[in-house]
Amino acid sequence: MAASPSSPLLLSLGLLAVLVGLRGCSAQFGFGRQFEDQRHPLRFRSECRLDRLDTREPSRRIEAEAGFTELWDEEDEQFSCAGAAALRHVIRRNGLFLPAFSNAPELVYVVQGSGILGVAIPGCPETYQEDESSRGRGRGQRARGEESEQRGDRHQKVRFIREGDVFALPTGAAHWIYNQGQSDLVLVSILNTANEENQLDQSIRKFFIAGNPQQYQQQGGRARIIGRRGDKRGQQQQESFGNVLSGFTNDILSDSFNVDDELVQKLKAEGDQRGHIVEVQNDLQILSPHTTGASKASVSGRASVDGRRRHNNTNGFEETLCTLRLRENVDNPERADVYNPRGGRITTLNSFSLPILSYLQLSAERGVLYRNAILAPRYHLNSHALIYAIRGSARLQVVGDAGQTAFDGELQEGQFLVIPQNFVAIKKASEEGFEWIAFKTNDVALVNQLAGRLSVFRSLPEEVIQNAYDISREESKRLKYGREELAVFSPGFRGRE
Repeated sequence: MAASPSSPLLLSLGLLAVLVGLRGCSAQFGFGRQFEDQRHPLRFRSECRLDRLDTREPSRRIEAEAGFTELWDEEDEQFSCAGAAALRHVIRRNGLFLPAFSNAPELVYVVQGSGILGVAIPGCPETYQEDESSRGRGRGQRARGEESEQRGDRHQKVRFIREGDVFALPTGAAHWIYNQGQSDLVLVSILNTANEENQLDQSIRKFFIAGNPQQYQQQGGRARIIGRRGDKRGQQQQESFGNVLSGFTNDILSDSFNVDDELVQKLKAEGDQRGHIVEVQNDLQILSPHTTGASKASVSGRASVDGRRRHNNTNGFEETLCTLRLRENVDNPERADVYNPRGGRITTLNSFSLPILSYLQLSAERGVLYRNAILAPRYHLNSHALIYAIRGSARLQVVGDAGQTAFDGELQEGQFLVIPQNFVAIKKASEEGFEWIAFKTNDVALVNQLAGRLSVFRSLPEEVIQNAYDISREESKRLKYGREELAVFSPGFRGRE
């Protein structure tokens, strides 16, 4: 049968319609533009004068019933120019970080402990469900006057997190965290406030769905930390606010949820003084599939009727919006990208290994330096690096574009140091070694070295080095081939042949 002359045109229009439809579906959920140009609002800020860098510790602490949150100063020039803000949560045993969402994408590293993470992705179904017969047993009798119908619980997927995990929280996605381990659950995170998806301001804004979180507001500053209900006008003071439901009237909430006024008052939680991390009296009963290892031993859940395990050999293309992987462990030595048995190891995490990072425009690097080992002098081509010291300490030197020393000091456990884009940095571990997590403001952060086997000097002809530094040919060779190691250098003797 002969093809109609208009067939190619109709085919082209059909393909165009499909592409437009797919793009519209992706944009509907607001998780970013994966392949479009990301316009960075801080790219040309003239006030970013980073000739003098320094380590930073938390400036504020917010207490709660079952833990606390520490914040680094958002107005600090180093964080401000990097377009990021830093937090550290400490959730005690049986502590529950109340459901909340943020105005910027967040990347979190689990420093210590284990727990359960829940993320409610907009528009996705409740894939974890139980039948009615398994729910009523062992839970006690319903109060008189309530309907006798037993409904099985349904909710979105929950994820087990443990020390060494990095997990992503998309902008506006409601999330909660529960500590089901025996020790404190310690989390350190970066919010990419300069991300295009944050269209409010550069402040950390946590919108809590439950509770009455104890926080404060700093008068005249960018920090808007929610606390108890009070008058926002006036001088600097500790104040109080409620969750996002507390600002609505009772009748509107009652109609919206189809509940009575008594339950509406509990939703608004005006008299709740527990803060943003509350203590669960009994072990939290979370519906989750039975797994092996630590997860099975630490969770008193039941098998999900829809709990299929994923294979690890995935390439990202089979992931849909509702099944995106949010978590990856970077502490496993077998996962290291660079390893030197005398120096240490480096593990990188970017959008190739965890595709959701392309939406967040963030990536991470986990590093371990053994005693007195050195990380090669290097710089980031397309990102800032916010380095958090996990254990031990190291001496860092950072040099800017004019050859000035921007930082020469020690980075210790619990401190942050911001290394701006293209600034050259060297790390040397102390006698006790050094471990760090680096958050980077690009989903595929690129690094270039000045020494080592894959360095700039190895790429230069010997005579170029000789004439550039006015040295002999022999000195040029020693400079070019002095280090045969890749990126992590073992301790050595200065100037040895």
